[in-house]
Order: sequence, then structure tokens, then C-alpha cells
Amino acid sequence: MSSRETLRHHAGLVDQMATKLGVDLETAAIEGQVSVDEISDAVLKCTNCPNPSHCESFLQKSASSQQTPEYCRNRELLQNLIP
Repeated sequence: MSSRETLRHHAGLVDQMATKLGVDLETAAIEGQVSVDEISDAVLKCTNCPNPSHCESFLQKSASSQQTPEYCRNRELLQNLIP
């Protein structure tokens, strides 16, 4: 996977995880709860995850969640954004 494809893939995972938690990252950024740089950093942290397939499996489950999996490198950021 090229670096551009990798970034897109992980940006999607970060966005899907946020959505699973009931967080709209775009709205959070507009409201000043999170900066664009923090979102970019979250995507970069996600690219360093050794096993994104676990995350993909978690995200495929239909139920919403109140927390990320323990291994999520963006757990603290996303938990702080939950409404």
C-alpha cells in the first residue's frame, strides 16, 4: 500500500472510530474541541498501529460504543470528545 493509500485508509479508520463513539470530528473541529493538527496527528498515530485489522473488526460490529478498544493509539483523544 502506498503511503497516500495508507494515510487515506487510516484517516477512514479514525473517522469511523469517532463515528462509532458518537463523535463528529468535523463538528468537533469547527467548535474548537479538536484542532485539524490533532486530527492529523491521530491519523499518523493510527498508521503506526501494528494490527489495524483488529480495529476494522471492531468497527464492523453494528452497535455503537462508549469507548475505543484498549489498544487504540487515539483512545485518550477520542474519549475526550465523546458528547
